[in-house]
Amino acid sequence: MKPKIALQLWSIQEDCQKDFEAALRQVKEFGYDGVEFAGYYGKTADDIRAMLSDLDLDVAGSHVPYESLKNQLEATLDFEEAIGNRRIIVPYASFSTFAEWQEFMTNMQEIAKAVTNRGMKFYYHNHAHEFTEVEGTDLLDLLTHEIDQLLLEVDLYWLAHAGQDVRAWVEAHKSSIGLFHMKDKQQEPEESTELGSGVLPLKEYTQLAKKLQLPWLIVEQEAFQKYEPLEAAKINVKQLRAIIEEVYE
Repeated sequence: MKPKIALQLWSIQEDCQKDFEAALRQVKEFGYDGVEFAGYYGKTADDIRAMLSDLDLDVAGSHVPYESLKNQLEATLDFEEAIGNRRIIVPYASFSTFAEWQEFMTNMQEIAKAVTNRGMKFYYHNHAHEFTEVEGTDLLDLLTHEIDQLLLEVDLYWLAHAGQDVRAWVEAHKSSIGLFHMKDKQQEPEESTELGSGVLPLKEYTQLAKKLQLPWLIVEQEAFQKYEPLEAAKINVKQLRAIIEEVYE
């Protein structure tokens, strides 16, 4: 089975702020199968569900702040359930001491229970600092051992940015990986760019996704050099679709 392609909506956040439904309509027209949310721009769960149904867009997942899950767990999960989301993803965590990371892991364990009890899957999305914030500790690896049923949404850009051997790291953690964030990297300045315009081996990453039988590949772009975000999103889905066709032929 070929993976579906979703857009992490953080990539087009300004367009979402201007007119959320119009932005989603564009995403559908570009050829995306679904979206990964990063906020709801004041829309109700009923609003979101109606827009998705009208546009025939699936929910790949949602980036939900750790604080929302910690402080308003049941209400937050009620909302996610109501929009049809089955994947709850903590997008970021950073702490100044290892003791704070340990407290985070304890709280995440309780959140994981609540999420999985509802039949949802629970993920953590990485950046690069998880490899450096506690000296000598791969915090991503530790999270997978300390939190039952936690999956990883592996951002391959940040993994490469952290100096990791991406293929080796993914292979070592394959049992914990449930999603990939696909983005490319330009060298000068070092930042994300359109898929196919940078230096990362996207075909190799897609081959890893095939091996892991990932259901979604999720496009994200955070920096823009030549194109506006919506234009970049259109380029990205076309590029990734072509790579998937080649790898999964």
